[in-house]
Amino acid sequence: MLETWVVEPTCLPVVLRRCHVCASERFRTDGKFRVNAHHKLLEAWLLVLCTGCGDTVKLSVLDRTNVGSIRPELLNRLQHNDLGLAAELLQDPAVRHRNRVALDWTGAWRLDTGGADYRDREVIDVAVHFAARIPIRPVRLIAAGCGLPRAEVERLLEDGKLVSGVRLSGKLSGDFTFTLKR
Repeated sequence: MLETWVVEPTCLPVVLRRCHVCASERFRTDGKFRVNAHHKLLEAWLLVLCTGCGDTVKLSVLDRTNVGSIRPELLNRLQHNDLGLAAELLQDPAVRHRNRVALDWTGAWRLDTGGADYRDREVIDVAVHFAARIPIRPVRLIAAGCGLPRAEVERLLEDGKLVSGVRLSGKLSGDFTFTLKR
């Protein structure tokens, strides 16, 4: 029977960028935006705070964009500091590239296995679904979901008892399936 696991975010990730004031590299956000108007042009930024000194940095979301070309629901979400919009924008590769930032998801996600206990089962077929693009090492995910040490999961992978259609070394942020045989 195919089990389904879900990797879901629990909070916004830490933004990795060098602070110009204190040289820290970690910023947090609480989903606040700043919107500025220049006649018929709008600019919008996501505000992030340095965890070291509290300095505020603006991540560019819209850059001198004509008001008529902005969807009304997007403008409404910006003006009301929508936390979901902040999460969407942080996951957008174009926004991250334009602002030269990376994300640290450590401690910002959880694995929902449906509460099943997998320790006594001989064969486990699992489909892993990512609710957000969170890069995670599959070996770590499988170890956490099955209640096994990572070293044992890596041994099972080497022995051919852990198989998948995707490469399980490195990091993944997309859905995959695997079969574990003991």
